[in-house]
Amino acid sequence: MATQNRREYLTTTPVPKLILSLSVPTIISMLVTAIYNTADTFFVARVSSDPVVNTAATASVGLVFTVMALIQATGFFCGHGSGNFLSRMLGAGNHKEANEMASTGFALSLILGVIFAVVGNIYMKEIAQFLGATSTTMQFTMDYMRIILFGAPFMMAQFVINNQLRFQGSAVYAMIGLMCGAVMNIVLDPLLILVFHMQVRGAAIATVIGQITSFIVLLIGTSKGENIKLNIKNVHINGYYLKEIVNGGAPSLFRQGMAAIATLILNRTAGAIGQDAAIAGMSVAGRVMMMMASALIGFGQGYQPVCSFNYGAGLTKRVKEGFIFCVKYSTVFLVGIGVVCFIFAPDIIALFSKNPMAMEVGVAALRFQACTLPFSGTIVISNMMLQSIGKGVKASIMASSRNGLFFIPMILILPPLLGILGVEMAQSCADVLSFGLAIPLAASELKKFND
Repeated sequence: MATQNRREYLTTTPVPKLILSLSVPTIISMLVTAIYNTADTFFVARVSSDPVVNTAATASVGLVFTVMALIQATGFFCGHGSGNFLSRMLGAGNHKEANEMASTGFALSLILGVIFAVVGNIYMKEIAQFLGATSTTMQFTMDYMRIILFGAPFMMAQFVINNQLRFQGSAVYAMIGLMCGAVMNIVLDPLLILVFHMQVRGAAIATVIGQITSFIVLLIGTSKGENIKLNIKNVHINGYYLKEIVNGGAPSLFRQGMAAIATLILNRTAGAIGQDAAIAGMSVAGRVMMMMASALIGFGQGYQPVCSFNYGAGLTKRVKEGFIFCVKYSTVFLVGIGVVCFIFAPDIIALFSKNPMAMEVGVAALRFQACTLPFSGTIVISNMMLQSIGKGVKASIMASSRNGLFFIPMILILPPLLGILGVEMAQSCADVLSFGLAIPLAASELKKFND
């Protein structure tokens, strides 16, 4: 769309209609991404006729999820940091800085991705041991992680381009890029794992090829229409742009980084109590819940460009209207999803694991999280609103709460008292506390929009 048309579209279209038009593509892309992330777990659980081997392979994917979460955290740090800023600049009519920020954020992600790949492969075994790999999961963990790390630069860069396109209002381009990679991954998973018997290496190769496919398609998308074109001449890795990336991206880094740390502690705690089966059960429950919550994240991502662009344009009433709309309807949706997950928890977990202990742990954890799932609407939308309007400190506190400020104490305190039950319910306890924090943090900014 033309620049003026884009501005008119984002500032005059009725807010509910605007959010829905931008969120439908992101919801679809997030659901597809969640499905192909879960596909690795689904097919890896079938690498062998030996259930012990299947449990070890599934546990190894759960262990490496910590590394993938760190890669994603860094990608979102650069993507949300640059995307939030360029959207506010476009709203304010400052196209020069928007263009420079887009190229700078992209270049920074590539540099950090290469560092991840090199350092990770040098210290491969030490990282695997730190993640909690045992004698039965060590080789699987290293096989999977080595390939994932080689794909780190492409994974980080595609997160950046995807978010920058969304913040420009080009959600359809972002959706197409993610879906192309997702389809590639879903097609390759059964082929490499079950046909060519490449086990967890096949899953990792499928994931990386899918991410590279998304990267290429998204990069092409930046050259379409009025989207900002990436140009090496616009790369300015200086204090000004780094500060803005940190301000806008720190909440995402904290959110995803805390998720990585939380997963590490969770795996080590579950492994100490119930060994590989407990890790596998918690890993499956976490992947399933991530898939169920992906629609919420997509919905919130549809709100983000509306929020940042209108805030930059001084239209704060539209920001508040969008916030209320998103919280109301996301909560209703999550109540329905939570009921379904609670009722059908045994059937859902059985799709990924037949190990009795893994199933028992997974079902209990999924049901606990299903009970507190409706709180996620307020938590996620509050975080996205604070981040999109540039309130970096409050957004970082909010982003750190669910997987950090509250979850880490819960996972350290509850298991010694309650055993495996404490592991299963730790995330739900953290969700309740995060909901209590989200209300005053969001309200402190929303009340200013009445002025």
